[in-house]
Amino acid sequence: MEKTRGKILWVDDEIDHLKPHILFLEEKGYAISTCSNGRDGISWVREEVFNLVLLDQFMPGLDGMETLREIKEINPALPVIMITKSEEEWLMDEAISEKIAHFLIKPVNPNQIFMACKQVLEDSKIRSEKTISGYLQEFQKIELNMEDADSFENWWKIYNRLVKWQLDFEEQKEANLHQILVEQIQSCNRKFTGFIENNYLSWLANEKRPILSNDIFKTSVKPFLERDEKVCFLVMDAMRLDQFMALYPLLAEDFSININPSISILPSATPFSRNAIFSGLYPDEFCKKYPSQLDVMVSDKGSLNHMENQFLSDQLKRSGLGEKSLHYHKIWMVDEGQKFQSKVSQFLNFDLLAIVVNFVDQLAHRRSESDVLKEMVPDESGYRQAVKVWYENSWIRIVLSELGSVGFKVVMTSDHGSIMVNRGAMVAADKDSSSGVRYKHGRNIKANEKSAVDIRDLNSYRLPPLGHQNNYLLAKGDYYFLYPNEQNKYKNRLKGSFQHGGISMEEMMVPVFVMDPK
Repeated sequence: MEKTRGKILWVDDEIDHLKPHILFLEEKGYAISTCSNGRDGISWVREEVFNLVLLDQFMPGLDGMETLREIKEINPALPVIMITKSEEEWLMDEAISEKIAHFLIKPVNPNQIFMACKQVLEDSKIRSEKTISGYLQEFQKIELNMEDADSFENWWKIYNRLVKWQLDFEEQKEANLHQILVEQIQSCNRKFTGFIENNYLSWLANEKRPILSNDIFKTSVKPFLERDEKVCFLVMDAMRLDQFMALYPLLAEDFSININPSISILPSATPFSRNAIFSGLYPDEFCKKYPSQLDVMVSDKGSLNHMENQFLSDQLKRSGLGEKSLHYHKIWMVDEGQKFQSKVSQFLNFDLLAIVVNFVDQLAHRRSESDVLKEMVPDESGYRQAVKVWYENSWIRIVLSELGSVGFKVVMTSDHGSIMVNRGAMVAADKDSSSGVRYKHGRNIKANEKSAVDIRDLNSYRLPPLGHQNNYLLAKGDYYFLYPNEQNKYKNRLKGSFQHGGISMEEMMVPVFVMDPK
């Protein structure tokens, strides 16, 4: 039997007058069944499998809306196109509320019907084919751009294109080219690591540089405060560019968004990058200026970001904005967020409202410890979806909407991203070395140069010495660090987990969303 483009049931009390339309659809490859009233249409839907229903509104007996509701009770996923002579808005509203696929107003010509059927039945297929052909055409272009990329701006464009394809493949449920995209991202990361090794030190020594972590307040928050605008400065711990872009449509419901590129300092880890954001200083500077911060980083115990409130307050003063009122709030748990939401009205008179949200980072850590979460969040796509679902139903979405309604500008960013690690790298280190998976510091620690950058000139990298003969190791690509005597213990636990602290596009490329309330 010849395969059809789809089985369509057409329900209309004047079905005999629609013969030309039916013949046209049949010539296009659709199998058409017909009936002249709602009751018969409902019976057809009970007895046979259809891909689409074309439904008239004004029929004797059951009208179109009543028929639609019964059809949806039988098969909620069956798409329905309503065709009617009425242009009444109430009917359109009713039909839309019942989740019809299309609404057409008579008279309609055969091509109109064909186009509506094609859009409903073949939309996913057409989009998928377009996505595949688009990526195949751009694959070589990205490869060439990667070879020629000699600036941060070039790499930002490349990574944004790769993220765009990740989201497109996900939206179209396109698995065929997924592995090719994964391999291209890995290839780009190898080149990106070399780019960072060749350029990072010059950025630290030059004011003409990309926006680094310690520049974010100065470039993205300070100008608004100087114009006496109220600002919510929101730092989403460990949120990646692809996760930001997955949230973009939700954020755009309440805000107009400008995206500024920035890059995390190294190590791309919270004690370094987030402290740099709030202090406006490099790690060697804030450790020297605040000895207690140095103490906790040397011991590698307790909260390594316990001074953020003071850091931000002092940065305001150094920026000539000491008169601005500040409220700082760090939120770890859902109930803390809900409490904050319930009393957000108490904070509306502050000039600067700084919020740190730890959900994304906690999700990564909890996933490593839970087989159930690993199954729910199996890969980067699952991670994006989990973040999106959380935000859709979260207290922070309600808070941002309320802040926007009273005129707050929102500057939303992250301290760093994360990468899914897959390859173990052996590290020679003593028991006093730090416990990081993507970065380590300790006394004369070593790893293969293929898997890690070995930093011994701490002054050039603006890093604090955290012990005698201290050096740092930063993982490249998707490597993670293992000790030789414990590799079997940790290999299975760490492989496939999301980690941060090393050198990769996912960890270092951080967007700054500057959001104006609509």
